[in-house]
Amino acid sequence: MSGFTLADLAAIVAARAEASPEESYTARLAGDPARAAKKFGEEAVEAVIAAVENDPKALIAESADVLYHLMALLAARNVSLDAVMAELERRTAQSGLAEKASRGPAA
Repeated sequence: MSGFTLADLAAIVAARAEASPEESYTARLAGDPARAAKKFGEEAVEAVIAAVENDPKALIAESADVLYHLMALLAARNVSLDAVMAELERRTAQSGLAEKASRGPAA
Protein backbone atom coordinates (compact mmCIF):
# COMPACT_ATOMS: atom_id res chain seq x y z
CA MET A 1 0.00 0.00 0.00
CA SER A 2 1.16 3.51 -0.78
CA GLY A 3 2.31 5.80 2.00
CA PHE A 4 0.77 8.77 0.15
CA THR A 5 -2.28 10.11 2.01
CA LEU A 6 -5.18 12.46 1.38
CA ALA A 7 -3.46 14.83 3.80
CA ASP A 8 -0.39 14.76 1.52
CA LEU A 9 -2.59 15.56 -1.48
CA ALA A 10 -4.37 18.36 0.40
CA ALA A 11 -1.01 19.90 1.33
CA ILE A 12 0.21 19.77 -2.27
CA VAL A 13 -3.02 21.31 -3.53
CA ALA A 14 -2.85 24.05 -0.88
CA ALA A 15 0.72 24.91 -1.87
CA ARG A 16 -0.04 24.92 -5.58
CA ALA A 17 -3.18 26.99 -5.04
CA GLU A 18 -0.90 29.81 -3.89
CA ALA A 19 1.01 29.83 -7.19
CA SER A 20 0.28 32.08 -10.13
CA PRO A 21 -2.79 30.98 -12.12
CA GLU A 22 -0.70 31.46 -15.26
CA GLU A 23 1.63 28.74 -14.00
CA SER A 24 -0.65 26.41 -12.05
CA TYR A 25 -3.82 24.57 -13.04
CA THR A 26 -4.51 24.08 -9.34
CA ALA A 27 -4.30 27.84 -8.76
CA ARG A 28 -6.79 28.38 -11.60
CA LEU A 29 -9.23 25.98 -9.99
CA ALA A 30 -8.71 27.43 -6.52
CA GLY A 31 -9.43 30.90 -7.88
CA ASP A 32 -12.65 29.84 -9.60
CA PRO A 33 -14.87 27.74 -7.30
CA ALA A 34 -17.54 27.24 -9.97
CA ARG A 35 -14.94 25.85 -12.38
CA ALA A 36 -13.52 23.64 -9.62
CA ALA A 37 -17.01 22.31 -8.86
CA LYS A 38 -17.71 21.61 -12.53
CA LYS A 39 -14.43 19.74 -12.97
CA PHE A 40 -15.09 17.70 -9.84
CA GLY A 41 -18.52 16.76 -11.20
CA GLU A 42 -17.10 15.80 -14.59
CA GLU A 43 -14.49 13.57 -13.00
CA ALA A 44 -17.07 11.97 -10.71
CA VAL A 45 -19.24 11.10 -13.73
CA GLU A 46 -16.22 9.60 -15.49
CA ALA A 47 -15.51 7.46 -12.41
CA VAL A 48 -19.12 6.27 -12.39
CA ILE A 49 -18.88 5.31 -16.05
CA ALA A 50 -15.65 3.39 -15.44
CA ALA A 51 -17.31 1.54 -12.54
CA VAL A 52 -20.42 0.69 -14.56
CA GLU A 53 -18.26 -0.53 -17.43
CA ASN A 54 -16.22 -2.65 -15.00
CA ASP A 55 -12.96 -1.06 -16.12
CA PRO A 56 -10.66 -1.23 -13.06
CA LYS A 57 -7.76 0.60 -14.73
CA ALA A 58 -10.00 3.50 -15.77
CA LEU A 59 -11.70 3.50 -12.37
CA ILE A 60 -8.33 3.87 -10.66
CA ALA A 61 -7.33 6.76 -12.94
CA GLU A 62 -10.69 8.50 -12.65
CA SER A 63 -10.75 8.02 -8.88
CA ALA A 64 -7.39 9.77 -8.66
CA ASP A 65 -8.87 12.62 -10.72
CA VAL A 66 -11.92 12.75 -8.42
CA LEU A 67 -9.76 12.99 -5.30
CA TYR A 68 -7.52 15.68 -6.79
CA HIS A 69 -10.47 17.75 -8.00
CA LEU A 70 -12.23 17.35 -4.65
CA MET A 71 -9.15 18.70 -2.88
CA ALA A 72 -9.03 21.60 -5.36
CA LEU A 73 -12.74 22.32 -4.78
CA LEU A 74 -12.28 22.25 -1.01
CA ALA A 75 -9.35 24.67 -1.37
CA ALA A 76 -11.43 26.93 -3.62
CA ARG A 77 -14.11 27.12 -0.92
CA ASN A 78 -11.66 27.30 2.01
CA VAL A 79 -12.88 24.01 3.47
CA SER A 80 -10.16 21.96 5.13
CA LEU A 81 -9.66 18.25 4.73
CA ASP A 82 -9.58 18.16 8.54
CA ALA A 83 -13.16 19.47 8.63
CA VAL A 84 -14.29 16.78 6.20
CA MET A 85 -12.45 14.07 8.14
CA ALA A 86 -13.99 15.30 11.40
CA GLU A 87 -17.43 14.96 9.84
CA LEU A 88 -16.63 11.43 8.69
CA GLU A 89 -15.35 10.59 12.16
CA ARG A 90 -18.55 11.98 13.71
CA ARG A 91 -20.61 9.79 11.42
CA THR A 92 -18.80 6.60 12.42
CA ALA A 93 -20.57 6.77 15.79
CA GLN A 94 -23.67 5.37 14.09
CA SER A 95 -24.50 3.05 11.24
CA GLY A 96 -24.82 4.43 7.73
CA LEU A 97 -28.52 3.63 7.71
CA ALA A 98 -29.09 5.47 10.99
CA GLU A 99 -27.07 8.44 9.75
CA LYS A 100 -29.13 8.65 6.55
CA ALA A 101 -32.38 8.39 8.52
CA SER A 102 -31.26 11.26 10.78
CA ARG A 103 -31.11 13.57 7.75
CA GLY A 104 -34.87 13.29 7.21
CA PRO A 105 -36.74 12.56 3.99
CA ALA A 106 -34.95 13.23 0.73
CA ALA A 107 -36.31 16.15 -1.25
